[in-house]
Amino acid sequence: MGRAEARRAGQHAAPRTARKGGIRRLFAWKKMLGTFFGLSLLAMGGLFVVYLMVPVPDANAQAEMQSNVYKYSDGTILARTGQVNREIVGLDKIPAEVQHAFVAAENKSFYSDNGVDLKGTARGVLNTLSGKGKQGGSTITQQYVKNYFLTQDQTVTRKLKELVISLKVDRKMTKSEILAGYINTSYYGRGAYGVQAAAQAYYGVDAVDLSVSQGAYLAALLQAPNQYDWTTATPHSRKLVGQRWNYVLDNMVEKGWLSASERPGLKFAVPDEPKAAPGMEGQTGYLVEAADDELAARGVDKAQIAKGGWTITLNVDKKKQKALVKAVDEQLESKIDRKKNKTDATVQAGATSVDPGTGHVVALYGGVSATEHWISNATRSDYQPASTFKPLVLASALENGSETQDGRRIGTATTYDGTSKRPVVGSDTPFAPQNEDDRDYGTVDVQKAMNLSINSVFAQMVVDVGPAKVKRTALDLGMPDKGFPERPAITLGTMNASTWDMAGAYATLNNHGKKVTPVIVKSAEHKDRETLTTPEAVGKQVVSRQTADTVTHVLQGVVKNGSGQEANTTDYQAAGKTGTSENNKSAWFAAYTPKLTTVVALFGEATKEGGGQVTLTGTANSGRANGGGFPARIWADYTLGALNGGSDAAFDLDIAEPEKILPSVTPSTSTPETTPTPTLSPSESDEPEPDPTPTTSTPTTSPPVTTTSPTAPDPDPGETGEPTEPGGGEETGGGDGGTEGAGHDRGPNLW
Repeated sequence: MGRAEARRAGQHAAPRTARKGGIRRLFAWKKMLGTFFGLSLLAMGGLFVVYLMVPVPDANAQAEMQSNVYKYSDGTILARTGQVNREIVGLDKIPAEVQHAFVAAENKSFYSDNGVDLKGTARGVLNTLSGKGKQGGSTITQQYVKNYFLTQDQTVTRKLKELVISLKVDRKMTKSEILAGYINTSYYGRGAYGVQAAAQAYYGVDAVDLSVSQGAYLAALLQAPNQYDWTTATPHSRKLVGQRWNYVLDNMVEKGWLSASERPGLKFAVPDEPKAAPGMEGQTGYLVEAADDELAARGVDKAQIAKGGWTITLNVDKKKQKALVKAVDEQLESKIDRKKNKTDATVQAGATSVDPGTGHVVALYGGVSATEHWISNATRSDYQPASTFKPLVLASALENGSETQDGRRIGTATTYDGTSKRPVVGSDTPFAPQNEDDRDYGTVDVQKAMNLSINSVFAQMVVDVGPAKVKRTALDLGMPDKGFPERPAITLGTMNASTWDMAGAYATLNNHGKKVTPVIVKSAEHKDRETLTTPEAVGKQVVSRQTADTVTHVLQGVVKNGSGQEANTTDYQAAGKTGTSENNKSAWFAAYTPKLTTVVALFGEATKEGGGQVTLTGTANSGRANGGGFPARIWADYTLGALNGGSDAAFDLDIAEPEKILPSVTPSTSTPETTPTPTLSPSESDEPEPDPTPTTSTPTTSPPVTTTSPTAPDPDPGETGEPTEPGGGEETGGGDGGTEGAGHDRGPNLW
């Protein structure tokens, strides 16, 4: 074949080759497209399988953790407890403008999207794979899912799970539920989780009170909580958070959530300086413990409380609480040396103050600090209330219409034999209590006996009324049934009680005989439970008004003319009773004004491990302790502060016997005319000196006949009557409280 023929043959063959190449390219593109669609379908199928296989998990442990918030009665924060500082609140507690600020900051299309941002998620996955770190772009739903159901790990698996779960959550939950979950689970810095904790941490307000400007800052903060905290931010970071704040507000205007006319007037809300979260130090721990104990008594399991989520408002008045702490500090702590004086180191103070009209515990003192002394001295009941019990003996006598052994009706003017160690008459259990310093008072009326806390008189009165009836009245008034014997020695307060218990009993007397049960919790709210509110703390009439008011009338005499004179002032009316237990192990002052009932006590507690009761004698180098000393002074100082310097409120009394308080009767051992009165120096007794002049008045009624009483041998010192150490106290003596021996009631001689 020639060259010309070859060229012609090549020219004819070229178009066929070109055509074959075009067909190949066409088939190649179809193959690629098919492959793409195939892979897409496979991916979609895979995603569908993943969608079916990946369930919506339970919440992660931290997401449901909340703190408990404790508040004073005025709503100010007392304390937060728990591992996570979070208080979940509903959208009804978050202003609409603040809600919109979060949407404007994070996800403008939130209300219309399907819960995911595929583009942003893909970008996040690629950045994770390429090692570029965290990348934004997630929707609010996705961020909520990450916070509530998953972890903060930056992995491809976690991101894919986040995508699938977000799709499911968006279908299952409303937008409002998702938004609330997001706002409540996000971290805002300063240890605050959730908008409520953040509002408190940055602005010292509840979420419901946040302004638009404040809300915009908190929304801006979520992008970089630690970097954008204004008080610690660098100038550059402040510039960035300022820009972010403006971005949020501009988006709100764009979406119609903020008016354009309002926008220029908004100023950046500079947050407060950070403050340490309130801890358990000082009185806080005691108040929290008392609130938790009360909730537990009302059926809220302590395990439920420990899980968190409670907002517990107390009845405690912030001002009165401060006044009580101040009174203890100034009247006791400033006068003792716990580090150098062994006796001072053992002194523990406790107090409970109650509004008698409502039963609300308005102040409580548990000790030096709940982080130093864990036992609350306000609620502990391992000490005896001593002679603060004597008014309850009188109340029982009046309420039961009791009579003396010779048939005289017991009232404030009834006379008794006040001889020390006089055996009681009419008791199956012989008892011969010693008066303070073994003093004899001869014939005295009930008022004088209460003023000077004469043991022999009230021991006989218990017998006249009947120990069982006295106990019944005491329980009705609010005393607990703790180690409560039915014997004559109960007149000395030989049972156990706390300042809380005694405050309830005295508040009942103050409230004209209507039962007062102290309550410290005003309300307890939890999103998953019914709100608990203060129960009715004032109950039925447990003793008649005349009985209660007559006791109040007598106790006014104790403050004016007896052992409670440290509380006597023209700034307010007061009624009360002192008490000091065996060997000065505790000293009490229980008293009230028309509007406030407060019981203060000192307890001697060994500093060695295991504790144990010890004497208070020598506290502040002042000799023996007694209820008319430190406790009465603390009471008086606190009451003056709690009443804003005083009160003109007067007791409205309906007394059974309105006679005036009789003059003092000269103490004696046998015949008042021949026996001089033992005179004590102020350091030996907190009681007023009795009138040394022998009385010339003739008793209107005869004292009980004692010659028919069982003959009792002289008590053995250290078992029944004689003081076991020099000096004694207002109501001090030896012996084992309430122990019987040889057929006798060998109670301690206390007064």
